[in-house]
Amino acid sequence: MNSFPGLGPSSGFLQSTAWRAALALVVVFVMLAMTGWTAIRGSKDDANPLATAKAAWKHATFLGRPLPDPNAGPAAIRAFFAPLSRAEDQQLAARFPLVVGNMGGAPVQLRYRANRMAIDDARAVEKRRMTDHRLTPVGRQEAGRLMHRLESMMAPGRQILAFDPAGGGRAAEVFGDLPAAKRVSVVVPGVDTNLSTFERTARATTAPVGMARSLYDAERQAGPGTRTAVIAWADYTSPAGLGVQAATGQLAEAGAVRLRALVNSLSSADSVSLFCHSYGSVVCGVAARKLPSNVGDIAVAGSPGMRADNFSGLGTRARVWAMRDSDDWIQDVPYLEVGGLGHGADPVDPSFGSRILSADGAVGHAGYFAPGTRSLRNFALVGVGATGSVECASADPHCSAATV
Repeated sequence: MNSFPGLGPSSGFLQSTAWRAALALVVVFVMLAMTGWTAIRGSKDDANPLATAKAAWKHATFLGRPLPDPNAGPAAIRAFFAPLSRAEDQQLAARFPLVVGNMGGAPVQLRYRANRMAIDDARAVEKRRMTDHRLTPVGRQEAGRLMHRLESMMAPGRQILAFDPAGGGRAAEVFGDLPAAKRVSVVVPGVDTNLSTFERTARATTAPVGMARSLYDAERQAGPGTRTAVIAWADYTSPAGLGVQAATGQLAEAGAVRLRALVNSLSSADSVSLFCHSYGSVVCGVAARKLPSNVGDIAVAGSPGMRADNFSGLGTRARVWAMRDSDDWIQDVPYLEVGGLGHGADPVDPSFGSRILSADGAVGHAGYFAPGTRSLRNFALVGVGATGSVECASADPHCSAATV
């Protein structure tokens, strides 16, 4: 029963901006009450192996000369590595695996090898923690789960492009031949993304690795002659659960910086497409304005908003696609921003100005990358550049048009 007399579903008051703003704040405050004002992800300790390795790199020399700034742009890093021999590359990676493995502009195959060494080091740490009785039983169990996840990441053929064990951990994995690819797709996942959730055995396509592998397989079917690669990009610190971090843009701002750095390192690709799920679409929305010109498409699924009022507010020349399953709970969030809480307008609303794709077959918030779904097929067509063949959610001729 409606507890507010005179405020039925069709009431103008219920539709007012003021009421929606108040509702948004109520939702957020309830969320905060349930999760605590701080939902900062806890870490195993205060150690930051990558920061420590970068500090050592800055004070080191190689072949009698200083090493470049580890945070330099891809062009400077490429110029440094260009004259080095394979043996010299390997020596540097063995000395500084975490630095080389996360260095945009370093040879991709060298990054894979360096990250394999860094993952093995992290695996050894977690193996010791499994029997460390200073930890609680739960802590030892968590160490065991993470150790097995790291062992999986070392399996033959896996191509780990980025790895950072600090805190919950970050990683990125490549499917396909990245140096040879002319079209690169980047999957940007949402909340609760860390090393432990980077991949899953059950419901594999709800985790970054499964999403990217599924998209890569679908792209190969959609464009057999197209040289593509797909990156499972979990190389940012995502919100832990649906707390205050998920309702604000702070982590999206930091993630956007890292996403732009990744895309800037993909200069050999003719076209880059971003596929952004849930909070990942907030990251993509924040990053959109400063992305390089080879980013031709940004596709979002299950988005809580992109921190923009409309397509123009994103400040991008890329095509922006959006989809949402009819059973996705995200549709019930308040699509507005009040005092930094909330992420703005709904990308699936026709007034936003994005191209609305069919999500037929996707079930709920996590089903967009499941094989056999229209959502995955549409993503794959965007990824290979066959945008004229996508299935739109309506008969809008603008949806599949080639121009922005």
